[in-house]
Amino acid sequence: MNPPEKKIWFPAKTYGWGWGPPNYWQGWVVMIVYLILVVAGTLLLPAHPAWFVGYAILICLLLIGICYLKGDKPRWRWGKDS
Repeated sequence: MNPPEKKIWFPAKTYGWGWGPPNYWQGWVVMIVYLILVVAGTLLLPAHPAWFVGYAILICLLLIGICYLKGDKPRWRWGKDS
């Protein structure tokens, strides 16, 4: 019996390093929540630029962590895999 296939929410980009647009609705929800958090930070922390920078770094690291866990393993790619 074969193990269940892992769903890749964030596929690797064809060229370069990193992830492309999401494949599944769960990945799109993560992206929308990320954008909502960025907009909320700009509205709630406009008078405190240093706080916003820290907040933005935190949510970016959270997004990268989710992409790392639920996406293809990042590596440099140059075109289609053979």
